Amino acid sequence: MSTELIRKYNVPGPRYTSYPTVPFWKEELDLEEWKNRIKHTFDITNKAKGISLYIHLPYCESLCTYCGCTTRITINHAVEKPYIDTVLKEWNLYLSLFQEVPEIAEIHLGGGTPTFFSPDNLRRLIEGIKQTVVVRKDAEFGFEAHPNNTSSAHLHTLYDLGFRRVSFGIQDFDPVVQKIINRVQTYEQVKNVVDLAREIGYESINFDLIYGLPLQSASSIKDTFNKVQHLKPDRIAFYSYAHVPWVKPGQRMFTEEDLPSNEEKRNLYELGKNLLTEIGYCEIGMDHFSLPDDALFQSAIKGKMHRNFMGYTTSHSQLSIGLGVSAIGDSWNAYGQNLKKVEEYKKVVEQRQFPIFKTHILSKEELFIRRHITQLMCKFHTDWNPDEPGARFLESGKDRLLEMKKDGLVVCTPNSIRVTDKGRAFVRNACMSIDIHLWNKTEPRPKFSLTI
Repeated sequence: MSTELIRKYNVPGPRYTSYPTVPFWKEELDLEEWKNRIKHTFDITNKAKGISLYIHLPYCESLCTYCGCTTRITINHAVEKPYIDTVLKEWNLYLSLFQEVPEIAEIHLGGGTPTFFSPDNLRRLIEGIKQTVVVRKDAEFGFEAHPNNTSSAHLHTLYDLGFRRVSFGIQDFDPVVQKIINRVQTYEQVKNVVDLAREIGYESINFDLIYGLPLQSASSIKDTFNKVQHLKPDRIAFYSYAHVPWVKPGQRMFTEEDLPSNEEKRNLYELGKNLLTEIGYCEIGMDHFSLPDDALFQSAIKGKMHRNFMGYTTSHSQLSIGLGVSAIGDSWNAYGQNLKKVEEYKKVVEQRQFPIFKTHILSKEELFIRRHITQLMCKFHTDWNPDEPGARFLESGKDRLLEMKKDGLVVCTPNSIRVTDKGRAFVRNACMSIDIHLWNKTEPRPKFSLTI
């Protein structure tokens, strides 16, 4: 990847886990319309595809300073039971909207640190939900885990409850990098928990790795991927570190002088990507890699891979319900986000009210653009009928792609955009060309992390 291209396209931009991206949501609350959209999408999709549940478990025993998630730091595990009680009460609020029993296609436990919670409390949470639903035969259950506090009991309990996917937050194996980001975990600890998960029968193990961390270097990336080669997870998410200290003050624990330069950061990605390719991983989507026999790779080559707030998934449920603090629900034509403070969230749910504090109802134009940005993010290609409403905006978007076209990063026809292999690292830039909010001069432009 040339330094010139990095300098040219390394600009602030959205990550497109949703469209519109959260900073462009209207600052308003239309709770009744949100509930109406949830009910409508449920009625037309429940029997056909089922629904997804995302459950946010925010507690961590220590703060990882690179983290951009909504967390609550505590060593007081007495918080577990009251929080789970509240999540189950919130789920009952959604159940009251539905005229039939929900069919679950996916459950994902995110955080925070889901394995902060005891195995017994996690069992109570999942069984509390499962007794109110039908679990589809092809349902996928996954959870995020910290290698340091994921016990044999955690893995056995969640496996017995139907979980077959686990994602371990590794970030980097270099002790120097781990110390500055306050995420210290040895290779031996990671190996032990990975070996145990395989022994129990987990079908897909993911590693989250990050490039661009403070004090990270080419040698630390090489060492990390040498260890990855020995552990051979089924999937790898190799994310760009997003430095947003104005949003996450914990990132002020180190300075920008500790971070790799823009060119160095991109070189770290290229190095990691090449090493992954050498040891048998295939690139799928943006910043994601998998072994060829993994379900996510098979979904990608069949054109069925989808992208949502949790990243890339093998299934596409048009209705995703978010439970817990800060969780976001998605009815495909509307978004709703929960309150971000635990105390406020619990207080509202105890009053038998939905803890939503912000909604965004998508316009027809936004829905049109959402479909095409999702296509680019998942398939690196999108096409359209020129007679469709909104097609004119895609045409103007192609005009904004002229530079990327000259640089060999995209190929455009009258009714299509295709990101080339060379351009995959810049897919966010391609999506930005058709983002109506970025080009609406009447809207203030929020601050984003750099695309590279």
